[in-house]
Amino acid sequence: MSLHERLSQMKGATLEAPAGDLRRTVLNNINRKIHHLLIEELGPQLYNQTVGRDEVRDKVRRKLTALVAGEDTPLSADEKSGLIEEISDDVLGYGPIERFLADEEVTEIMINNSSTIYVEKKGKILATDDKFIDEAHLRRIIDKIVGQIGRRIDESVPMVDARLPDGSRVNAIIPPLAIGGAKMTIRKFAAEPLGADDLIEFGTLTPQASAFLEACVRGRLNVLVSGGTGSGKTTTLNVLSEFIPDDERIITIEDAVELQIHQAHVLQLESRPPNIEGMGQVTIRDLVRNALRMRPDRIVVGEVRGGEALDMLQAMNTGHDGSLSTVHANAPRDVLSRLETMVLMSGMDLPIRAIREQIASAVDLIVHQARFRDGTRRVTHITEVQGMEGEVITLQDLFLFDYSQGLDESGRQRGRLKSTGIRPKFSQRLHDFGIDFSAEVFQFEYLARK
Repeated sequence: MSLHERLSQMKGATLEAPAGDLRRTVLNNINRKIHHLLIEELGPQLYNQTVGRDEVRDKVRRKLTALVAGEDTPLSADEKSGLIEEISDDVLGYGPIERFLADEEVTEIMINNSSTIYVEKKGKILATDDKFIDEAHLRRIIDKIVGQIGRRIDESVPMVDARLPDGSRVNAIIPPLAIGGAKMTIRKFAAEPLGADDLIEFGTLTPQASAFLEACVRGRLNVLVSGGTGSGKTTTLNVLSEFIPDDERIITIEDAVELQIHQAHVLQLESRPPNIEGMGQVTIRDLVRNALRMRPDRIVVGEVRGGEALDMLQAMNTGHDGSLSTVHANAPRDVLSRLETMVLMSGMDLPIRAIREQIASAVDLIVHQARFRDGTRRVTHITEVQGMEGEVITLQDLFLFDYSQGLDESGRQRGRLKSTGIRPKFSQRLHDFGIDFSAEVFQFEYLARK
């Protein structure tokens, strides 16, 4: 291509860009005007719980069609249909992110500001061309999501954890804490919760490891699922909860409800932030204490991150066995250090040895999960907590991920979780419950140490 041709293209692009931006500004102004007219005319009907969602959607689209048709500004057929879709998504859904919420391949939506939206697909983060009209538009969507579960976000409470009706996790943070505009992150959950077979198919678990974990949960061992952010801890916790017998009373405790447990006898508790006067806060620790008075067979804590660790350890040591939870950590050994730190956060002045004895007595098994560079989530350690030797808690790896097989042509890990060939000390305890392992579960497989 000649220099003249390149200059001509650059000139054409320069002339076209402002025209496109100007047209977009005109459409955004029309969007705002029609949006406000629609709210004025249909406001009460939009939030009437007795009217079906399909009926409300039909009313909205009919009214939008009439309002767009009556607009003075000349609009093409594509622009009219685009406006109807955008405003419909705003009123009935969540604006420009509505299509990502409907896309099953999207697992995470990251809104950096009103004009920058990223999504995660197949473990990879991708930029999108979608954007909000302006900062006010983004704030309206955040307020809508937060308000649905009775929470609020403003300058006095500038960050909040919330959830969507399908259980997807939402975190929002606004100025003055968020520089450059409001930010929101949505961790989507599948409409149909993943099961053990799904994790085996994805390579997260092996059939042997899955059979072993099922036996541990049924045998009422206390299990912690550890890993970093986005490693799939909550998904694995959901799968482990599937193994709890149907005749047990389960109490779940979370900051924002996201666990999807389908047994018949489940009670869900959710923490509450302080109100505008700074009063009325109910913490995870408060809920753990209250759950002990609700005659639980199992206590499932979405995540242990503070002083509630002490109450949970005490519960595990006083007859409430079979508890499940998640914790952020880089490795099984780090889980123990984090638990020590969190117990100290409870405000109790306990000696380190006493804390370690509590941990060694309470926790039976650590399932550690990691998110690999190829975007996959894999369980890399299944580790038994064996007890104390002197001042140190002893751990024994029962399953380890074998990294020695390297990567395939697409950069995906070829390795898998392998048994170390060691039987856990709690085998006899499970045997007393009538639970025995088949020999192949602990069949030794050659493991090249990383």
